Amino acid sequence: MILMKVEGMTCESCATHVKHALKNVSGVRSAEVSWPEGTAQLAAARGTSPAALIAAVTGLGYRATLTDALSAKAPGGLSEKARKASGGLRKPGSDSEKPLHIAVIGTGGGAMAAAITAAEMGATVTLIERGTIGGTCVNIGCVPSKIMIRAAHVAHLRKTSPFDVGIPAAKPRIDRKLLLAQQQARVDALRVAKYEAILAGNSNIKLLRGEASFKDATSLIVKLNSGGDQTVVFDRALIATGARPAVPHLPGLQDTPFWTSTEALASDAIPRRLLVIGSSVVAVELAQAYARLGSDVTIIARGTLFSRDDPAIGEALEHAFADEGITVLPSAQTRCVAYANNLFVLETSAGTLTGDALLIATGRTPNIEALNHSEIGLRTSTGGAIAVDEHLQTSVSTIYAAGDCTDQPQFVYVAAAAGSVAAKNMLGGSVTLDLRSMPVVVFTDPQIATVGLSEAQAHRQGIQTDSRTLALENVPRALVNFDTRGFIKIVAAAGTGRILGVQCVAAEAGEMIQTAALAIHHNMTVEALAGQLFPYLTMVEGLKLAAQTFNKDVKQLSCCAA
Repeated sequence: MILMKVEGMTCESCATHVKHALKNVSGVRSAEVSWPEGTAQLAAARGTSPAALIAAVTGLGYRATLTDALSAKAPGGLSEKARKASGGLRKPGSDSEKPLHIAVIGTGGGAMAAAITAAEMGATVTLIERGTIGGTCVNIGCVPSKIMIRAAHVAHLRKTSPFDVGIPAAKPRIDRKLLLAQQQARVDALRVAKYEAILAGNSNIKLLRGEASFKDATSLIVKLNSGGDQTVVFDRALIATGARPAVPHLPGLQDTPFWTSTEALASDAIPRRLLVIGSSVVAVELAQAYARLGSDVTIIARGTLFSRDDPAIGEALEHAFADEGITVLPSAQTRCVAYANNLFVLETSAGTLTGDALLIATGRTPNIEALNHSEIGLRTSTGGAIAVDEHLQTSVSTIYAAGDCTDQPQFVYVAAAAGSVAAKNMLGGSVTLDLRSMPVVVFTDPQIATVGLSEAQAHRQGIQTDSRTLALENVPRALVNFDTRGFIKIVAAAGTGRILGVQCVAAEAGEMIQTAALAIHHNMTVEALAGQLFPYLTMVEGLKLAAQTFNKDVKQLSCCAA
């Protein structure tokens, strides 16, 4: 019998979850968990992994430490291993006091989460970075793009708003160079605070600057930025090298100064005419931002906007873009690109288009070419991303992967969660990444936010659905904002009413969607959601109203009516 201290439990349900997780660890025969005492007593077979016990609990979000065993005190028994686990994980099958060594390739969200988690669990970590610390999100992705989008939103409100009748509008003067300097200063500050300072303050994490490639399943060759090579031997490795903008094979494109998202976010000028090839997140976010800052924008979409989602999403956004003067050309094929006299010329199925700048936003491709992965038998999936299982393990047992270089959804919060899960599993755990209630937000105006299944996705899985769509003129907050663009749609399982998915287009959809995600995570029905208390005159109240539409005509309800 061994004793585990578990911190963070607040109710009997917490204890039940911890007990279930511990009983799933190989070697555990029984587990008794007390949330008031914050303890777990385990009966486990000799050789049960202490790291797996800790990871099983920390994977649920609680803190865990193993104390002296209540019995089985023989040298080499479980109690001795438990004491070692509390002070640092050891190499399996070794009498050495050296902790496990984890090599992490990359320093983005997934890499940092893995490094910090592994270090907290007692491992030593070597982070390997060939470029700028912090990866895509903080440097050339989420952070700078949201700053630019917000600045463009402010410019738009100064130029036009629903309240112009009493607050006269005035066209703003845009100084892109000053906006860019402000944007970059915030990026630099966040990189220092959230990445560089954390690494500098953690003695268990060593940073190595260079490009890594696998020599075999337990060692890397790092081509150092300062010159020369260095071999890094590891017990486990994590690939978290991210992805970069994909560039399509268009005749003439490579001979032009086209933009990807990286160049678009770093430009210190606003082009008079901007052409955008693409129809998903990056394309629409940057297209609207540049339009609001003064560009005449045309989007060339191979199909429709967000063609993989509920059709109503693309239709709603296209209407909003039309109101702002953004041209969308659906089902348009670009045949070739030319550049002369500082002008782009595109031959498309919709005719000849000209522009001062061209943004290519047609997806992303994983950064794995330098890894020598195929030589060690590391398998990739369709599209060239690294294939991982539910534990983030690759086809090579000692190597794990997380983030945009894998076949997982390409969002930084997924990467970070995956990095943490991978670290726990590299150190003996058996934790999985649950993406069933993963929310997605697109930062256009109105915003797009989704979670769970659309109707089409549910039907492809053989699930019969019952769905309702609520127009925003039925949401009091939208009415008082004088902004009723968009809708809220709930997809429920036919018969049971269990919520399967939510799709939302609204000015503050991103702030609403986590409530829907929690409803799905806890298997709520539309009836249960409709019965919850929501604060009046908030946008998230629209979820309650949408749930009520399954059984009521909300047009016949008074304000705040339940």
